[in-house]
Amino acid sequence: MNVHDWLANLPFSDPESSCRIVEISFNQGSRKDFYRNTSLHHWDKGEIVAVEGISGFDVGTISLTGELVRIQLKKKGVKEDNPDIKKVLRRATDNDINKWKETKAREKDVLIRSRAMARQLKVDLKMAEVEIQADGRKATFFYIADDRVDFRELIKLYATEFKVRVEMKQIGARQEAGKVGGIGSCGRELCCATWLTDFKSVNTQAARYQNLSINQTKLSGQCGRLKCCLNYELDTYLDALQYFPDDAEVLEVTKGRAFLIKKDIFRNIMWYTMPESTKHYPVSIDEVKKIKLQNRQGIKPDALETVEVTTGKPKEIEPEFVDVVGQISLRSLEKNSQKRRTKERGQQNQNRKPQNRNQQGNQQQGNQQQREPQQRGPQQGNPQNRSQQPPQQRPPQKRPPQNRPRQSPPPESTNN
Repeated sequence: MNVHDWLANLPFSDPESSCRIVEISFNQGSRKDFYRNTSLHHWDKGEIVAVEGISGFDVGTISLTGELVRIQLKKKGVKEDNPDIKKVLRRATDNDINKWKETKAREKDVLIRSRAMARQLKVDLKMAEVEIQADGRKATFFYIADDRVDFRELIKLYATEFKVRVEMKQIGARQEAGKVGGIGSCGRELCCATWLTDFKSVNTQAARYQNLSINQTKLSGQCGRLKCCLNYELDTYLDALQYFPDDAEVLEVTKGRAFLIKKDIFRNIMWYTMPESTKHYPVSIDEVKKIKLQNRQGIKPDALETVEVTTGKPKEIEPEFVDVVGQISLRSLEKNSQKRRTKERGQQNQNRKPQNRNQQGNQQQGNQQQREPQQRGPQQGNPQNRSQQPPQQRPPQKRPPQNRPRQSPPPESTNN
């Protein structure tokens, strides 16, 4: 149950006159209570604090501060100077939080055990929830019962079994659904689990005023009772129905009787039907009053003057068949098909290129392998022929002339 503090960021001219009471939620918002802030510390929403409990202390989360607390006090009829309002002790320490978590972990086992004990004593009640105080000295048992239940013996067993001070509180089916929580048929979180605290009685007459079909499965909430939201717009419907005639359920016409089906408060139209046909006739309020006055005088009109009902939705125009033979050219389709073909051919050519390259490489390797045995000759290719025939002598190779340096002839001797 969260409330948006829309006054949190607004400055006040006199901070001392601000509300010294804060709203604290327990057990994930299923229970809320008011506590007085006696210290000079300003608490913010979401802080975990330790507050006064029954013969001990309890731990909760601050859910609302400031001027909105005064509005809540006024709404619930609680005076700001009430001496019964308990105090905020301190900010929760680590020891407080650890003890608080330990007691919260016990609640599920205590709930299961309490249900078994109530079943053994044959007490006609349903245990909905168990809330244990943070210090573990007190436990509150929330139960549902149709009739008055004598649970004095059950309280004694609970006290001896769980070693706590026991308090029993009776709640209704709507409050149980709020404690459990869930998602409604509208897709949002349940109103009883978020903001709704006052549960008013709801009956099927509220659905009839709003022209809703009396379907128990659709009109019931998760608690098994009629939905609380049926009362939200009931006053608006009741105000609008004041302008409709009360005694107009049946109208007399020459064709027979017209019976009232429903009243449309948004268009100020009353819908009628004839027993001989299944057609619905929308008739304005003035026309209904006029026909009713004529019936009192013994006059029956020839027919009902209906009103044309218009909706805000645009009418869908149905396509008509038109002969367009010879008007539509297929050139655009042909161009698209040609483009598609050329594109496919280009992709095929790109895929073929690497294949051709691989084939050419394989062919070159095969040609080289074929050339080698041809150069060697048919006898060299077969190893048996090599052993049978004598080896052939290779022709002498001519060496290339070497370029040696020329030596000059020796000088001739002359005898003079």
